[in-house]
Amino acid sequence: MELGNISQPMYGPGPEAPGSSTPGLVGMVHGFLQLVQPNALPIGGCTAMGNGAMGWEGCSEPWSLCCLLFFLSQLLLYELGFLVCMAIGLLFIILVPLVGCCFCCCRC
Repeated sequence: MELGNISQPMYGPGPEAPGSSTPGLVGMVHGFLQLVQPNALPIGGCTAMGNGAMGWEGCSEPWSLCCLLFFLSQLLLYELGFLVCMAIGLLFIILVPLVGCCFCCCRC
């Protein structure tokens, strides 16, 4: 195994993603993820807010309570699509057995 020049390393391109044998399924998954979560993760919102860069001048410290609440609200907006999907899934998990039980027990 050759290490090369350690003091002056030569960086090449990073690893490439492997080709997929099911491009239709990959496209469908990426389409769903883009529909559910179209925005980027709000990383660094509190530090930017503490500096007044996000337009919220009420925060004097980066980790104050108002800053954390603002960041949590941004995070909830970021996860809103997944939260809606989870709520619909829980609704189906509860309603489908209940409706099936009603159809089986109350054969009207």
